[in-house]
Amino acid sequence: MATVKEQVGEVLLGTADEPQLSTLTRQAFMKHARKDDALDEYFLGEDEFIDAVAPEKEDYHKIRRYQYGILFLVADRDGKGKVSLQDWAVFQNLLAKPDAEYEVIFRFFDRKRTGFINFDDFFQTWKAHKGDDSLPFDWNSEWATLYIGAKDKRHTMTYPQFAQMLRGLQGERVRQAFLHFDKNKDGYIEPEDFQRIILETARHKLSDYLLENLPTLCNISAGSKISYANVRAFQNMIQQMDMVEMIIHNATNKSSDGKITRTDFLNEAARISRFNLYTPMEADILFHFAGLDEPSGRLGLKDFERVLDPAWHGAFSLAADTIADAGQKAFASTKSIMHDVLEGIHHFALGSLAGAFGAFMVYPIDLVKTRMQNQRSVAGQVLYKNSIDCAKKVIKNEGFTGLYSGVLPQLVGVAPEKAIKLTVNDLVRGKFTEKATGKIWWPMELLAGGSAGACQVIFTNPLEIVKIRLQVQGELSKTVEGQPKRSAMWIVRNLGLVGLYKGATACLLRDVPFSAIYFPTYSHLKRDYFGESPQRSLGVLQMLTAGAIAGMPAAYFTTPCDVIKTRLQVEARKGDISYTGLTHAAKTIYQQEGFKAFFKGGPARILRSSPQFGFTLAGYELLQRALPMPGHAEDEGARGHVEPGVGLAEAKAPLPYLRSRNALKVILDLDENFGRPKLPQGTTWKGIPGFGGRSQA
Repeated sequence: MATVKEQVGEVLLGTADEPQLSTLTRQAFMKHARKDDALDEYFLGEDEFIDAVAPEKEDYHKIRRYQYGILFLVADRDGKGKVSLQDWAVFQNLLAKPDAEYEVIFRFFDRKRTGFINFDDFFQTWKAHKGDDSLPFDWNSEWATLYIGAKDKRHTMTYPQFAQMLRGLQGERVRQAFLHFDKNKDGYIEPEDFQRIILETARHKLSDYLLENLPTLCNISAGSKISYANVRAFQNMIQQMDMVEMIIHNATNKSSDGKITRTDFLNEAARISRFNLYTPMEADILFHFAGLDEPSGRLGLKDFERVLDPAWHGAFSLAADTIADAGQKAFASTKSIMHDVLEGIHHFALGSLAGAFGAFMVYPIDLVKTRMQNQRSVAGQVLYKNSIDCAKKVIKNEGFTGLYSGVLPQLVGVAPEKAIKLTVNDLVRGKFTEKATGKIWWPMELLAGGSAGACQVIFTNPLEIVKIRLQVQGELSKTVEGQPKRSAMWIVRNLGLVGLYKGATACLLRDVPFSAIYFPTYSHLKRDYFGESPQRSLGVLQMLTAGAIAGMPAAYFTTPCDVIKTRLQVEARKGDISYTGLTHAAKTIYQQEGFKAFFKGGPARILRSSPQFGFTLAGYELLQRALPMPGHAEDEGARGHVEPGVGLAEAKAPLPYLRSRNALKVILDLDENFGRPKLPQGTTWKGIPGFGGRSQA
């Protein structure tokens, strides 16, 4: 039986039964299946299967979506041309295995389902899928003989043997291709030949930027040709991309300007690589491609991204992909100026609502803070002993609604205040942020935050003075006989334009340092502690924590200015000293109440400022989910979702999908044309009819 604690948790958080694997499998199948009326059963054809295993929103500019038809041949165990629910369940269970990538490929070639691969059957399948104009590969070579035996002594391969052969296949293909082009056996080939080799063996793994600039490899040494040593060094680098990225990430984090040299890379590699050493040529190749547009030799993450991130798109490739995928998506929609304007209004509206929500949630704390700061000792007596006592007396004397006295002006003012603060901070930060590294000199961070705080005073000072006077009038009605209750509009008319900016100097002294402390602290917490990067976004809890921590020092250290501002803006009571200005208020408070008076309401100020940002952010996240921008989901790309970019981010796609994609990567090591539609004998692919190309005999 559930405990009281568990029951309360169920009421607050709800309950949900975890669906069983069989349930999830059936749901995924039925979502895409069509019915065979003759047999009264549901099945997946190849198109429906691809819809099920390859979500349309993913990035298919490296491995085409139609190439997932290879997996259909694995799932269709009996070769019926359709996948039943039982076939689908077996396939999904296969993808759940830790070595699913290689076992999927093994089953693709083991069509007889014997548990072994016969070379003749393997060769016929390979030959049927390879391109007619692909580079030649000799299965009678010494390398192949080591795995499958000599021509007259072929033996079957077990699953582990077959997987290990695939592991080294790409390297052998590159070696044989080099020998194919090295006609005079001098150990050199032309840059164009090198480009063709890599395009046919590793196009599906490398960025467009790297593929487009492959011929420039000849420039890393004297002469205009590419040696076999260059080719092997290049291959070693691309096979170690994950390790290379880790080394670069560590080295750039240690650099003061976020940039590193070849020496920095090799030094960092020596620190974290126990078994893998990079040769001088391998380092030269990495820095050559990353530094094509930066001849100084000092490179940042942005420079390496084009080399390391396989999802990197070039302008030409984006256009080419649009045409190549014309059969699936006729025309790509583009954002209009009106859409951008509406999107900006949408974000501003959600931010305003979220800001109002955050202010409302912490408003009672703000009211208590104001009354504590305004409290003065009369004949050694004080009305409130502490913040808790203040809250109790407000509820007792004014009711619960008394905690929200003056809340309306605060809610009205949140929208312009938050908008101008965030906008100014972003503009100034952007002006002084180095585009290549995304880093900013810390004095400029302070300047950006301070500028944001200064600009917000235009909106906040009038609202603050109205809010404060409304917050304390409930207290006055209990202590001063006949004290009238004023409305916000009466206070505005009575103060006039000049009066609304009373205490503005103190407001500046509070808001400028507050923002100068808050924004840089928040930024560094997100980036340096929680690891935020262009490729890694933080969760709500992490952002809430960063915002709360950043608000603590910013709120407490600016409390003295807030106390002075409150005293200047509140309406003086009968018998109280009326302050004439900032300096007079500071001196009088110090002389009459001591230094501690400057930190009255400090804890309440921390308790208000820290969670306010948290509530605002949480509200914003919920509003975004509940009220998304119309059409926004259609614009979300998959870049970084399946192929995470630089920054040690992890792919966010479901694990079965990732294993399917990885299996295709390995099988494409055999030939880039696997899974492509075969053209009639004697024809070559020249493009898409109607888009500047046609099939020609």
